Amino acid sequence: MNLPLLPTISTLFIVLSAILVAIGWNLIRKKKIEAHKKTMLAAAASAILFLIIYVSRTILVGNTSFGGPDKLKIYYTVFLVFHIVLATTGAVLGGVTIHAGLKNNLVRHRKLGPIASIIWFFTAITGVAVYLLLYVFYKGGEVTSMFKAILGF
Repeated sequence: MNLPLLPTISTLFIVLSAILVAIGWNLIRKKKIEAHKKTMLAAAASAILFLIIYVSRTILVGNTSFGGPDKLKIYYTVFLVFHIVLATTGAVLGGVTIHAGLKNNLVRHRKLGPIASIIWFFTAITGVAVYLLLYVFYKGGEVTSMFKAILGF
């Protein structure tokens, strides 16, 4: 199997980010505050590395359109839009949660942290599913603009 380098690396960064969030969640349950902080910042750094690779590839190369059967394209598109909404929501909530933690606003941090984490887990899972649908289960379609790759026009 010949997997594309940048999408594979960026997907690995999202998986790493979710794993680090899970570890960080476990650390805070054990009251290991400093380890939690470092782990969650590493999770954020991993997510940012994903974003840098994704945006760079989108700008310089384009996006891969769905290459599977036409009858599945609408389901893939709905799933992809769901993933994008999750990712955007998770990233914003994660940023707000990290900011609250760093500013020692622990009431807000504790309230948002579990929500942001759960959304991020679903973001990682759906991101891996998008990767599998684009590059493993089906041969990727043409590389094109982001809007054409997502919406087909």
